[in-house]
Order: sequence, then C-alpha cells, then structure tokens
Amino acid sequence: MCLLLIAHEVHPDHPLVLLANRDEYRARPTAPLGFWQDEPQLLAGRDLLAGGTWLGVTRSGRIAAVTNYREPGAHRSGAPSRGDLVHSYLSADLSPRDWLAKLGPRNAAYNGFNLICGDLAAPPAERFFYHSNRDGGTRPLTAGLHGLSNHLLDTPWPKVSRGKSRLQAALRDASPLDPEVLLEILADTTRAPDAELPDTGVGLELERILSSAFIAGLEYGTRSSSVILVDRSGLLTFVERTFAPDAAAAHPLETRRFQLRLGRDD
Repeated sequence: MCLLLIAHEVHPDHPLVLLANRDEYRARPTAPLGFWQDEPQLLAGRDLLAGGTWLGVTRSGRIAAVTNYREPGAHRSGAPSRGDLVHSYLSADLSPRDWLAKLGPRNAAYNGFNLICGDLAAPPAERFFYHSNRDGGTRPLTAGLHGLSNHLLDTPWPKVSRGKSRLQAALRDASPLDPEVLLEILADTTRAPDAELPDTGVGLELERILSSAFIAGLEYGTRSSSVILVDRSGLLTFVERTFAPDAAAAHPLETRRFQLRLGRDD
C-alpha cells in the first residue's frame, strides 16, 4: 500500500472514510478482494506470493492497512513480509493497543513500515491506532483527516497533501458519499513539480513517477484502488478496483463491491 487517506469522524454520516492505492510490482501475483476461504471472517485482497494482505476488514469490525517506509539503502531481502502484519492483526482477538504493544519487540525484524490498526466496535478513544517501526511509536489516530504514503503519518508529500485536499472537498460537497467520486481521487496521475519532490534516495526520475496518487509505471505501479465507507448504522461498504498487471495506465480490470453489517456473521 502506498497511499492511504483517512477521514475519521469528519463526515456527519460516515465515521470512517478510507481511500487506498496499492502500488506493487506488476509481476507479483495477487488475488482480488473477497472473503478468504480459509478465514471466512476476513475480507481482503491477498498477496499470493507471501500470503498476507495490504488492507482488510473482518465481520466483527477489525480493520488494518500497511504502507512501506521508503528507504532503499536499508531494505533487507530476507525480512518477513509486511503484509503478514495486517493478516496477523485481523486474525487476532486483542485490542489494537494491546496487539501493537505485543508487536513492539518484533519491529526490528521487518523492513520499514507504517501500520493502521482499528476496531470499529471499540470506544472512540480506542478505535484507531497508528504505528511505525521507523519512529518507534504507537499513538491513537485522532479525529480528523489523515494521509499516509511511504514516510510517517501526515508527512506532507505532494500526493498526500493533494489527496487530503481533494478528499476534504468531496466530504464537504457530497452526502451520501459516492464511492465512484472517491475512486476518482485515487485515479489522479498528476505528478508533482520537481521543487516539491522529496529526496528518498531513489533518484529524480523515479521520484517523479512515484509522486502521483496513481502510478502508471511499466514494471511497478498502482495495482488496485480501494474505498471503505462505514456509516452510523454499522454498514460497511468496501469497493476495490483492480488494474491489469501489464497496464501502464488507469485502465480498470474489475471492480468488486461488498457490504457487511458489522458484528454479524452473515
């Protein structure tokens, strides 16, 4: 996952609005959004190489997402998959705070990551937490608008700032919210001016390619865009739009939509 936009208690009808783009190598095998046969409580896409996921929810209201922390010189090829973090949290029965506390001693085993963990059935103050193994901290995700890419939470990279601005406008102008309008935010291929680019050690040309919300690279790019909406009645809507592995532009392959009433088994 390389872009997360989260509106937590911002919209009057939706306590959670989450937008996400998953950027990945096009050759990496992936299963689209669906309930897992071996874990039918879990709704997520699946990385068929390592077995984990980048974004998922459960019928009981657990939710998690991960982004990589970009540091090319520190990457270790033998480290465990960061997608296992999302899967492990979704499969657990600990609160977000307690699960993240247990994760702490294992932080160093992973390459750099950012993790959002939540429980939609928890009291508001205990509902969402942010954790990174690159700033060493776990903290509650406060009410408001947040953005996360491949640095720390709310680092104002151009794609994060632009995405938050566009999401804020959509939340102000629309009720009820239309997932199609939100997916348009994630389909933005606008690249940032060179003067606004971060320097993360990958070179100027790659910084340009990676600066847009939707990445249209030949070997690496946006593989899926997702929208999660939760309304005040506990109805969760999860929409995922996938893109062909060999596509170099935003040509949709498939759109999947699921709705579930949190806390119910059917």
